[in-house]
Amino acid sequence: MTDYNAMTDDDFRKMLYNWLVENYPNELRFLTERMHWDECGDWYMTLANKGWLAPGWPTEHGGMGLDANKLLILMEEFEDYGVGRTPDQGMTMIGPLLIQYGTQEQRERYLPKILNGENIWCQGYSEPGAGSDLASLRTAAVRDGDDYVVNGHKTWTTLAMDANMIFTLVRTNKEGKKQQGITFLLIPLDTPGITVRPIYNLGMHDEFAEVFFDDVRVPVTNVVGKENDGWTIAKALLGHERIFIGSPKMASLAMNRLKVLAESTNMFDDPLFIERYTVLKLEIEDLSAAYTRFVEVLKRGGHIGAEVSMLKIWNTETQQRITDLMLDVAGENCGVSDAIPAGDTAVSAAGEFIGARPTTIYGGSNQIQRNILAKAVLKLPS
Repeated sequence: MTDYNAMTDDDFRKMLYNWLVENYPNELRFLTERMHWDECGDWYMTLANKGWLAPGWPTEHGGMGLDANKLLILMEEFEDYGVGRTPDQGMTMIGPLLIQYGTQEQRERYLPKILNGENIWCQGYSEPGAGSDLASLRTAAVRDGDDYVVNGHKTWTTLAMDANMIFTLVRTNKEGKKQQGITFLLIPLDTPGITVRPIYNLGMHDEFAEVFFDDVRVPVTNVVGKENDGWTIAKALLGHERIFIGSPKMASLAMNRLKVLAESTNMFDDPLFIERYTVLKLEIEDLSAAYTRFVEVLKRGGHIGAEVSMLKIWNTETQQRITDLMLDVAGENCGVSDAIPAGDTAVSAAGEFIGARPTTIYGGSNQIQRNILAKAVLKLPS
């Protein structure tokens, strides 16, 4: 097995770039929308066969075992080449969570199926009345022998229409504090009683969905952790999610598209544009340095606290400012159906702008993240 961490940074970058040139489909470069499984399934399996599907997982669980520096380099090279996101919640969320909290049977059952494409996961957290206030969720799971019977409604479930598994939070006890009666449950989406309904955005793309549960029976063995202790698991997963959302990946990809757009429209002749561009570029450099520090803590087995919320705020708001500038550059060519030719590709400023709007909301809105930082880090009064 190749020890990627032992390679020099330059050799590692060259290896990644050359492999992407040979293997990544050109028609999937620099997409402004999330790819569905029918578009990216072949690419997913190409990564799986190469052993590069889960770069941050330990090698003993089938990952690449990259250290923080190499993981950041991989992200940068994939972003610079315009590699689109696959349905990746198995690799970035439930996989790391099962490695940390799952039973040996659960790890043996689910981790290989993520790596071979048999299980595609989505996240069932948000509900119509429980988004950032997640502990107010009402989807209920009532014990009936060796099963739970689940009834409820999840929303803003990313790419649920492409998934066959969902990890979700359900209420198993209505007594006491609302955080104390929540359980973390794994549910196959082909279970009778489940309905998935796509939600379309302004660009008429169905990235999100609603998921309805009507008397859905789920084995008790599908609980991660203990019954009524799901809030502990949920907070751990939110930590993984905020590390992922807080990576410079989204902002860097948007910056790449801004650069290509600006070059094609001669905006680098404008000193005012150069000033705005430089400020954003420096924001990403600072974010990358902070992100690397957090990842290094995780790699050493350390604990990341509430301060991780700063990454999510920083990344998503930087991404939005970048796409705001893209609209200014595009001018009258920023309609939803417009794409401006740029080199060997095209840039949709409106598509980038629309894609950046939900980022400050999902994963816990940025207002909630600021409250977390104020209370848990700065120790300000509630």
